[in-house]
Amino acid sequence: MKLTLSLLVICLWATTGLAQELTPRAYWPAPQGTRVLTLGAVYTDGDTVPDPSLPVTGFDSKIATGLVAYLQTLDLFGRTSNLIIEQAYSFGETTVSFPGGGTVERDYRGAGDVAATLSVNLMGAPAMNPQQFADLRRNPRPILGASLKLVAPTGRYDEDKLLNVGSNRWAAKAELGYMTVLHPQWLLEFELGVWVFDNNDDFLGMTRKQGSIKSLEFHLVRRFSPGFWGSLDVNGYRGGQSEVDGRRLDDLQRDSKMGFTLTYPFARKHALRFSYAKGSVNDSKENFDTFLLSYSRVF
Repeated sequence: MKLTLSLLVICLWATTGLAQELTPRAYWPAPQGTRVLTLGAVYTDGDTVPDPSLPVTGFDSKIATGLVAYLQTLDLFGRTSNLIIEQAYSFGETTVSFPGGGTVERDYRGAGDVAATLSVNLMGAPAMNPQQFADLRRNPRPILGASLKLVAPTGRYDEDKLLNVGSNRWAAKAELGYMTVLHPQWLLEFELGVWVFDNNDDFLGMTRKQGSIKSLEFHLVRRFSPGFWGSLDVNGYRGGQSEVDGRRLDDLQRDSKMGFTLTYPFARKHALRFSYAKGSVNDSKENFDTFLLSYSRVF
C-alpha cells in the first residue's frame, strides 16, 4: 500500500475562524482505515481577534495558535466519510481603539473551543480500498459531499472580558461541497455553508445573540505529483448581525478572504502544508494576514 496516496486529503487545517475558513480539498476521499494526526501553528497579524464574530472594530492583534487534529476515515452507509476532532491553544495581544478616543489592551492565552466535524461523500466516492482509491486518483471524477461541524464551548472564557479565547456558546456549520474536474491535473471546488450560533448568556453580564452567517468558497487546485498539490482559495461571507440584551448592533459581516495553499508529502507517511490568507472583517476595510504551517502523519 502506498500511503502517500492517503496524504492527498489530509494535511488538516484546524482553525477557529468560523466563516473566514478556507478549506481546500475538504471532500477529497481517502482509503478506508486511514488515520491522520496533524500538528500545526498559525500566526495572525492585523484586525482580527480569537473570536472574529465579536461586534468590535478598530483593533489590532498578534495571535499565535497551536493546533492538534485527528482524522479517522469511516464507512458510513457504503460512502467514504471522515470524522475530525480539532483543538487549538492560543496566546496573543490585542489593542482596541474606540471612535471617541482611547484604547484598551488585552493579553490572553488558553485552550480554544473543541470542534468535531463529520463529512460524508454523497456522490463520486463510495467507501474504497487503497486500489480503488488509486484508480480514483488516476481518473478523478466529480464529487459531492456534505458535512456538519460542531463547536463546543470548552475554551477559556472570562465573562467580564470582551476578548476571550473561547466563545462560551455552541456553534454549528452545515455545508455542501462539490468538486469538478477541469483536467486530470486541475480541479475546481465549491463549498456552500451556513453557521448558526447559540446564545452567549454571559457576555459582559448581558445576553448576546447572533444571526447566521452564510459563506461560499472557491478553490482552484493544481495537482503536481502524488500528494503534492497547491490551490488558490477565496471565499465570501455575509450575516452574523448581533443583538445584545435586545439591542441590535450595526455589525453585519460581509467580506471576503483569499489566499493560497501548498501541500508537500515526504517519506510516504508524512506531509507538510503551508498556507497564507489575507482578509477583512466586519465590512471595515481593515485587513489581517494569516500564516499556517502544519505537519501530518498517516497511521
